[in-house]
This record gives sequence, structure tokens and C-alpha cells, in this order.
Amino acid sequence: MKSSLCRRLLVSTRNAHKVGEIREILGSDFEVLDLSTLSGVGEVEETGITFEENATLKALAVSEHFGGWVIADDSGLEVDRLGGAPGVWSARFSGVGATDTSNRALLLEKLAGARGKERSARFRCVIVLARGGQKLAAFSGSIEGVIINQEKGAGGFGYDSLFVPEGHCETFAELGAEVKNTLSHRSRALEGLRSWSGWSA
Repeated sequence: MKSSLCRRLLVSTRNAHKVGEIREILGSDFEVLDLSTLSGVGEVEETGITFEENATLKALAVSEHFGGWVIADDSGLEVDRLGGAPGVWSARFSGVGATDTSNRALLLEKLAGARGKERSARFRCVIVLARGGQKLAAFSGSIEGVIINQEKGAGGFGYDSLFVPEGHCETFAELGAEVKNTLSHRSRALEGLRSWSGWSA
């Protein structure tokens, strides 16, 4: 896609970290807005049991209030030892009032004593594109890795300081945005969005 054909996207979130990553990954080909630019839209309850279901709920709800392209991202961490948890509940893993800090602490607690392959995990992301109340496409991406036994790195957010991606020796938080954004689950899903054939339809 030519940079002169800048697409305006509204991301169905108020998560500044997530929006910042999406802006950095998509670059100048897209103008990325968030829900702070759209009045009258409340939080969409994430009642789905899969990432795609939740992303669809958020994309469709917001696309009914916005005249252009809307995307919604639902993503999270799947830990094999925990049967795929926290999964879609990654942001709410430690319960009501959950924070990134409390979620990481609970994860480490649940993995106490786990070794080697017992700590295998992956980040998964699904992005749904909608317009005018209609779902147009869904794009997914994932990256394998392991959960280490203590936090390392000051960058990133969420579980980044505990996750070492496959092929690396540092956590996402240590690798920094420039490296993370070339290999993350979100970047892989966004690559599908960028190359979607429907842009020229």
C-alpha cells in the first residue's frame, strides 16, 4: 500500500499502551485514533470466551458509532502449565481491580516450582476489522516463548517483563519496542490487516 493512501483507523480501546504499539507498527500508512476521540461510546463488555469473540464484540459495537474503519484487538498470554490461562482473562487475571503488577505476581505464584517446558507459553492476538456494524475480516498472530521466574526489564507493559520470546535470551521488556514490534503477536496480526485485499475493493 502506498503511503499516500493513508487509512484512518479507530481502535476500539482506551489502552494507551496498545494504541501506541499499533501506531508504531502500522507507521505512516495509517492514521490511528482511539476511543478518546469518539464521544458517547461506553466500555464494551467482553463476554466472549475466545479472543476473536471479544474482538468482534468491541469492533462491531464501536463501528455503529463511527463512519469509518474500526479495529478491535483482543490479546493475551496462554501458559501451557495453566491449561492456556490466563488467555482472554489476561488483563483481569488477578480479579476485580487487577493491575499489571498483581497479574504478574499471581502468574509467578501459580508457576512456582515449574521448570523447563512447564513454563512454555505464547502471546496471542486477534484483530477484527469492522465498518458500519459489519465484521469484515479477522487477523491473528502469535509468538511462542517461556515465562521466566522473575521480572526483567523496564519496558513494555502487561506480562512483557516475564516473557522471553523464542530465539531470544531477553524479555520483551528488555528487548524494547523497536525489536518487540518486529516479532510480536500484535505485529503479526497487524501485518495481515495491512495486506488485506479489501482495502482496494
